[in-house]
Amino acid sequence: MSFWDGLWRGNQTHFESGSSATNSIELTKRHHTVSLTKQGAATGNLRVNLSWRMRTSDIGASKRGSLLRHPLKLFTPEVVQAHTQSMVNVDLDLGCLYELSDGAKGVVQPLGSFYGELNAPPYVKLSGDDRFGSGSGETIFINLDHRADIKRLLLFVYIYDQTPAFDRTHAIVTLYPSNGPRIEIGLDERHPQARSCAVVMIENVKNELIVRREVKFVYGFQAELDRLYGWGLQWGRGYKSKVER
Repeated sequence: MSFWDGLWRGNQTHFESGSSATNSIELTKRHHTVSLTKQGAATGNLRVNLSWRMRTSDIGASKRGSLLRHPLKLFTPEVVQAHTQSMVNVDLDLGCLYELSDGAKGVVQPLGSFYGELNAPPYVKLSGDDRFGSGSGETIFINLDHRADIKRLLLFVYIYDQTPAFDRTHAIVTLYPSNGPRIEIGLDERHPQARSCAVVMIENVKNELIVRREVKFVYGFQAELDRLYGWGLQWGRGYKSKVER
């Protein structure tokens, strides 16, 4: 049995309590914070999921424009394809900048194969890399039983293939606590040239875990997010591993 099989089976009740909950909290510009501690959800494994899909309005607009230019296509049988070129080019990645209470700093992300650890520092683990935004998306687990060791975590999304895609996708980051409603942060703002987005900050403030919506789009990558939030890491060019985890 693999590590992840054991993780899912060993903590099945925790994960199901979040994923099966019908109620949810949506963080918006107006209501941008929630306390995991006050919700009684500051223990166990916090599951953070990134999923995305193509904007249906864009697909429909493109199709209507094509019919206006070529009206005879209305009578031509439609060719169904599994992936359009635009869908294949969309590769959003989920990452996490971490700062621990002992001063240790770093990043968990697919780029460079920094997958982290769940039961040892940094208590943040990336489950894998989804290249096409399937139903399961990408997932990061955070071990909140070590919340005292965590100072702050910045969850972010970036585009690996350097093709601006936030303008063509509807992405959502969802937090599934071990108890209580899930927390949703939608990336619906149009930023055609953006390549990264700081989505949500989880911060330990006087022993209280606060989740705060950020949704700040930047035109650069991790180094620009680092400067924006003062992480102070050294960045260089990285590559994804060809082997999926």
